[in-house]
Amino acid sequence: MPVESDDELREILNYDAIAVVGCSTTAGKDAHEIPAYLQRQGYEINPVNPFADEVLGETAYDSVTDVDGEIDIVDVFRPSEEVAGIVDELLERDDVNVLWTQLGIRDDEAAQRAEDAGLQVVQDRCLKVEHSRLL
Repeated sequence: MPVESDDELREILNYDAIAVVGCSTTAGKDAHEIPAYLQRQGYEINPVNPFADEVLGETAYDSVTDVDGEIDIVDVFRPSEEVAGIVDELLERDDVNVLWTQLGIRDDEAAQRAEDAGLQVVQDRCLKVEHSRLL
C-alpha cells in the first residue's frame, strides 16, 4: 500500500538518515539543491554517486550497498528504469525503511517488491516539497 496520507509522510520525515541515489555535485540541479536543503534541516545525507568522491561535504558512495552507517530513507534521483536495480540494492540491507522516488520517477513493479519486503514507498513526489509543506 503506497504512502499517501500526510500522517504517514510526517512519520517518514521523522527519520534521520537519507541515502540520495544520484546526488549531484552540480549546484543548481535539483539532485544537489534538494539534498542540500535536507542537510540544512538536520538530516544525515549519504550521497550515492559513483562519479564523485564527495558531495555536500560528505563521502560519496558507489551504491546503496556501500553506504557506511544506517539508512532510513533511500531517495532516488535516477531515471525510472534504474529504480528496479536500486531496489535490488536496498533490499540487501536490513536498515532501510523507505523507498522515495522524486518527481517524475516511478516504477510500480519495483515499488511493489519494496512494499512486499516491508518498506514504505513514496513515488513521484519531492522530499523537499513534502518537508516544507508538512514540517
